[in-house]
Amino acid sequence: MSGDVFDLFGNPVRPGKGQKGRPPYEATQKDRNKVKMLLAMGWNNQRIANAVEISLATLKRYFRAELVVRDQMRDRLEARRLELAMEMANAGNTAGMRELDRLILKNDQKLATDRLDRMGQPEEEEEEKPTSKYVGKGELSRKKANALAKGEAPSEWGDLLKPGNYEN
Repeated sequence: MSGDVFDLFGNPVRPGKGQKGRPPYEATQKDRNKVKMLLAMGWNNQRIANAVEISLATLKRYFRAELVVRDQMRDRLEARRLELAMEMANAGNTAGMRELDRLILKNDQKLATDRLDRMGQPEEEEEEKPTSKYVGKGELSRKKANALAKGEAPSEWGDLLKPGNYEN
């Protein structure tokens, strides 16, 4: 270790950095964990590449599997924190019990907020969007039929074709 060169922040400097013919980058488990942590924190790819001291292209090449599941990293981090707090609480650690209670409360608040957000929003109906800006005869017929079926447009048959109308 005495021959290793370290930068200002204590990270080892890779041999040949900045020189031609340097050895290819080798992703370590420590770097993989660092990328996962930074993804969980919501960092963009360029910031992560800067933190790991590699180019953006190298990040995309060697950490593709981690980048693909970017959205899952925050959930994995929270799950791991809950797991560790539960282990500490099971061991009788009072600080672990308090942390577990705090994490459970935080989780319950997030679930309640998500439920309230969903309740305030009307359910979205899937609208048929025409493939072009010009509406043809078929599209007009389809729209008219949908409006008739929903009862939004008057029918030339009156109430005779409406569901539940069985008078003679």
